[in-house]
Amino acid sequence: MSLHDHEISTIKQSLENRVVALPDGTALPVIGQGTWYMGENPQAKNKEIKALQLGIELGMKLIDTAEMYGNGDSERLVGEAIKERRDQVFLVSKVYPHHAGLDSIESACENSLKRLGTDHLDLYLLHWRGRVPLAETIEGMERLRKDGKIARWGVSNFDTEDMKELWDTANGKKCATNQVLYHLGSRGIDYDLLPWHQEHNMPAMAYSPLAQGGSLRRQLLSDPVILEVAEKHNAQPLQIALAWTIRSNNVIAIPKAVQEEHVIANAQAAAIQLTTEDLNSLDEVFPKPTSKMPLDII
Repeated sequence: MSLHDHEISTIKQSLENRVVALPDGTALPVIGQGTWYMGENPQAKNKEIKALQLGIELGMKLIDTAEMYGNGDSERLVGEAIKERRDQVFLVSKVYPHHAGLDSIESACENSLKRLGTDHLDLYLLHWRGRVPLAETIEGMERLRKDGKIARWGVSNFDTEDMKELWDTANGKKCATNQVLYHLGSRGIDYDLLPWHQEHNMPAMAYSPLAQGGSLRRQLLSDPVILEVAEKHNAQPLQIALAWTIRSNNVIAIPKAVQEEHVIANAQAAAIQLTTEDLNSLDEVFPKPTSKMPLDII
């Protein structure tokens, strides 16, 4: 499936028009690219690299990876994909909790940089909360930032109480974002975490915004209401699910795609503006939580 120049330009423009601002003012498109499970299958390598490069060309410049993904294989793949394109990319990686202490965070970051073939990360996230005190991890992140190895830092899989504790820790307010699971079938963060983010002018990043495969994803994308809204917008069900995730302009979604047509569909979702009627219909089938729920993690 090849696109004409004007089609690429139109898609790119829609992503340039839908941006989320990080606390330091950096503007990012509402849709980026996830890489979980990428780099693990040598037969798929070229296809995965081309998919990421197409995404960059279409304007999905944020690429998210982690040292955990394939024990570094995802970072190596991303490194190949962004070779000679580094200046076009906003690069995100994540550190294991057990590497987030002062004695190991610098070497963990250095190893990620080597695998990615770059001298700095645009954003470095603590993958989830572990036993290392938050104050120690923040100190390590700040050292990396001052050394120019990372431009900014954030967290992942932090619930509301974790974010409050982080905020009250020295330099905790320098956190740029919190990456969490979020999609129509997993709305727990709508109750208190997302409101906390909005109150503190910090965007959230949504991983697996189309659900992580399996029956839940099939259920989402075959739901009659999603199909009806998709037909109304002349769109695919996955595009409606993605458009819902980014509806507030305070969430950056990072879907993964390997098939060229899926990359294009993801990028095109930025142009879909769901109406109040659409959102109300989706709320009826996938209701917003009415009480606190444990943070959903996969």
